[in-house]
Amino acid sequence: MQRDLIAQARTWLAEDPDPETRAELAELIDAEDLAELGARFAGTLQFGTAGLRGELGAGPMRMNRSVVIRAAAGLAAYLKKQGHTDGTVVVGYDARYKSADFARDTAAVMVGAGLKAVVMPRPLPTPVLAFAIRHLGAVAGVEVTASHNPPRDNGYKVYLGDGSQIVPPADAGIAAEIAAVASLNDVPRPDAGWETLREEDILGAYLERTDAVLTGGSARNVRVVYTPMHGVGRDVLTAAFARAGFPAPAVVAEQAEPDPDFPTVAFPNPEEPGAMDLAFATAREAAARGEAPDIIIANDPDADRCAVAVPADDTVEGWRMLRGDEVGALLAEHLVHKNAAGTFATTIVSSSLLSRIAAAGTGTPYEETLTGFKWLARVDGLRYAYEEALGYCVDPEGVRDKDGITAALLIAELTAELKEQGRTLSDLLDDLAVEHGLHATDQLSVRVEDLSVIASAMRRLREQPPTVLAGLHVVSAEDLSKGTESLPPTDGLRYHLAGDEAGQVSGARVIVRPSGTEPKLKCYLEVVVPVADAAALAGARVRGGEVLAAIKTDLARAAGI
Repeated sequence: MQRDLIAQARTWLAEDPDPETRAELAELIDAEDLAELGARFAGTLQFGTAGLRGELGAGPMRMNRSVVIRAAAGLAAYLKKQGHTDGTVVVGYDARYKSADFARDTAAVMVGAGLKAVVMPRPLPTPVLAFAIRHLGAVAGVEVTASHNPPRDNGYKVYLGDGSQIVPPADAGIAAEIAAVASLNDVPRPDAGWETLREEDILGAYLERTDAVLTGGSARNVRVVYTPMHGVGRDVLTAAFARAGFPAPAVVAEQAEPDPDFPTVAFPNPEEPGAMDLAFATAREAAARGEAPDIIIANDPDADRCAVAVPADDTVEGWRMLRGDEVGALLAEHLVHKNAAGTFATTIVSSSLLSRIAAAGTGTPYEETLTGFKWLARVDGLRYAYEEALGYCVDPEGVRDKDGITAALLIAELTAELKEQGRTLSDLLDDLAVEHGLHATDQLSVRVEDLSVIASAMRRLREQPPTVLAGLHVVSAEDLSKGTESLPPTDGLRYHLAGDEAGQVSGARVIVRPSGTEPKLKCYLEVVVPVADAAALAGARVRGGEVLAAIKTDLARAAGI
């Protein structure tokens, strides 16, 4: 076994085109570090609907140039088998380590396969790539990004010609073509032949499109503190705000520049504890100067997600992060007010409040899909979509994916309009709770080192599904791996809970699923509490929080986590 592992590593080393990973792997071979070699050669990174994502390093279980070249060759072969023998593939990339190298390799492979390749002029937000696919009439697009993953990671996200991420069976078809690449020596990679897009052309076209999400003549007087979280969003967002006539956002200085080390945060994700601390501090400093912000906006590093915080006097920071479900509801209510026509959609793990907003008044069509914009983007007649993980699609004709830039513009417009009325986003959330009931949501998220812990928890819940959670009876328990009338099969479990006898809770819902991009088991919880009037809101929030906490405790016990 030792000889086989060393021989396998030497074969990989002989083909590796990257001096850095070659040196890394050679050192492991010379040291006969069988544990590390075993981890890197235990298989291959699996290509799926999320593309590829993993830790940078040498070997088939890491993200590196060899793995990317194989992925690009597989994608090219798949596209040609679909009849796209001379189509265009657009390649974008973020500012992470190796992103530019992976983008260049992808372009070279496409040209070597007889396809056309165009590459973004510099690191730009993922939604600009999604826009470019449709704008240029490309047959596919690739974005090199690991979104909000830790600094050691990178990834490879694939879109087809409709501008949305791949779904089955395309993922399996591409994976089969990747597996068929026997040797990198079989993959032609010319040194030139692709086009680098001009920034004024592609970014200019995207920015022109961002104007479309706003209402002409709407309010624009809003003070914003903004952080790009060491990512690539700053220049694009500030340009979009300037075009729209908003005051320039105050950018968090320590997080303004792209930096693949993400030095000021443990995880470059606005949802993670501590990630927004510098934004809160910047907002407090502005307030001390007499320039109190109305909202804080954050993008994740590739700027496809958008986070929002609002003033909150009852917190130590003076600010409260809104949940993705809250922002999703606010944007939906704003679009309804703007008479937006088309289907509103969200995922099965997001709040059911969107269905009530859509049904009220205009009776807007509503749909639920599996988790991820790869599914949301395919809803017929889509006008607006969101998922609780801070992803919002407010202009599906322009970007058929989540877009943290246009979402930021729309939330800024809503904030400015409410400000003119002497109101805030928090006031509007209160109105929605009184009208539709308080939809309290939370997550139980468990990060693991050993993936078998997740498999064990899912097996345990399937074999012994809970019958009562937080004193609420489970009225239905669905194993989503079997599919439903409206959903394809997925590895997940869904429980619907009855209300309590006192009428303080009208119902609850729990979904349990493994994360598609991180080593996490994720449990999504929602409790609906009736609200008689504004005076009852405080009590409803207390009750909702109590029930959510009790569901967490009982669910963790049932799952053995």
